[in-house]
Amino acid sequence: MVVNTIHWFRKGLRLHDNPSLRDSIIRADTLRCVYILDPWFAGSSNVFTAILFKEWKITRLSYEYDSEPFGKDRDAAIKKLATEAGVEVFVRISHTLYDLDKIIELNGGQSPLTYKRFQTLISRMDPVEIPAETITAVVMGKCATPVSDDHDDKFGVPSLEELGFETDGLSSAVWPGGETEALTRLERHLERKAWVANFERPRMNANSLLASPTGLSPYFRFGCLSCRLFHFKLTDLYRKVKKNSVPPLSLYGQLLWREFFYTAATNNPHFDKMEFNPICMQISWDRNPEALAKWSEGRTGFPWIDAIMTQLRQEGWIHHLARHAVACFLTRGDLWISWEEGMKVFEELLLDADWSVNAGSWMWLSCSSFFQQFFHCYCPVGFGRRTDPNGDYIRRYLPILRGFPAKFIYDPWNAPESVQKIAKCIIGVHYPKPMVNHAEASRINIERMKQIYQQLSCYRGLLATVPSNATNNGDGNGADPSSGDNTQESTHITVHPSPASSQPKFSPFTVSCDQLSVNSVQPQPGYSGVGMVGQAHKQSQRGRGTSTLKRHSEDRASDGLSKIPRHDSN
Repeated sequence: MVVNTIHWFRKGLRLHDNPSLRDSIIRADTLRCVYILDPWFAGSSNVFTAILFKEWKITRLSYEYDSEPFGKDRDAAIKKLATEAGVEVFVRISHTLYDLDKIIELNGGQSPLTYKRFQTLISRMDPVEIPAETITAVVMGKCATPVSDDHDDKFGVPSLEELGFETDGLSSAVWPGGETEALTRLERHLERKAWVANFERPRMNANSLLASPTGLSPYFRFGCLSCRLFHFKLTDLYRKVKKNSVPPLSLYGQLLWREFFYTAATNNPHFDKMEFNPICMQISWDRNPEALAKWSEGRTGFPWIDAIMTQLRQEGWIHHLARHAVACFLTRGDLWISWEEGMKVFEELLLDADWSVNAGSWMWLSCSSFFQQFFHCYCPVGFGRRTDPNGDYIRRYLPILRGFPAKFIYDPWNAPESVQKIAKCIIGVHYPKPMVNHAEASRINIERMKQIYQQLSCYRGLLATVPSNATNNGDGNGADPSSGDNTQESTHITVHPSPASSQPKFSPFTVSCDQLSVNSVQPQPGYSGVGMVGQAHKQSQRGRGTSTLKRHSEDRASDGLSKIPRHDSN
């Protein structure tokens, strides 16, 4: 029997550590590799049955396991069609370090919602699998790829012009794509042995604001670089330099934050939304399309914010902490616009934005989930000034401000008119005035957040980490997810599950600044609740049937519980 194989590339765009591809070519006669560029077709099952299975007489299909909810639904449909067509299917895990379902199983069927709990769970897991053998001509053996004379006409990669993009004036790519580039960068990255061994958390200075030739994040996102290969290379380096590496303060920790968000998202199809998301605080954010456009297009009037957003649009990447600054500004810091809107902009523009990590990071940065220290607020003037006192970053991405002296380049509206004239940039004419008064806006928004948390303070311990005089410190020194600061003393409200046969309906909070309203929704399977909000409903009447809502920190022993009543669904 002739074995004709298709490997469907989605992420996992590489030949190294590609176990599904590796297994599918064993004793195969032909191999065709497919990448579906159009996202509509990528989610359609008909493309396989109508074209690939029948026309090419395919007997074997392989692809990398996709842990995201949409991907799991799509792949289940494809696998069903393949099975009905008599096509053998090979699926292997290689985009994550671990089998996420096993992590959730270890946690009683629920996704862990603190990093420290996640670390505890993976410490009980089997070691990370060794990367699969790289696909070479020797590995391929007699397996060949049929190529017709009109192959390029039918299946060639379209140019940018053919896709409808204007290419005049485009600068060269800051992040060249592909596996070869990814592996070259990995070797450069690991050559800096002292830096790698002593890495603790992302730090920012004037140089680090610019894209680095050793940067790896877009290559992980598209799977041009295997996270398992990076893991084992790190392990080997740490062994050679005799350095212990304890997450989250290490490059291991960076990998595990990625893994943590993947685990939190895998069973939650609403992970990228506020509504119906069982782990997200329901906040009445403002709807302000004009303000959102100014933020996304770099027209806020704050040079630090505008330079970051300009770099994002031009290059598809910004520094880890620069992302913190613009996310805080959009949400709880200044504009009080939903994190969902910022997430959509990042999804469009960031080369390394994947669904789980992007949504999880935005919930975290907006204090909608995972993180409670809302009183830490990034100042859109002071944070940048401390990072790059001379303002070279501003001058690079906002050349209109190039003529301002360092003293005024972060707040040019404070420059005397004479200085503005010398700089050939009049604020309000050539460059916008600040769209908000940061001191006033951040003060109001911190108070808004404080009121929201106070409305939830009926759950003992929730405000334990909130100072009574919480104000905008403006220093941007809030806890970093990669530092682990947000897992040390955080308190999480969790509704412990009833038996699967009798799951109750819970009522998540919809919180505005001055009132609580309650909407009843069914929680997603695999979630017991979330820190800060969960699926809790305040019991205001005594004498009714109640069960126990247990508050605990996942970072501590689960026996240290206090009881909070909630309604049972009848």
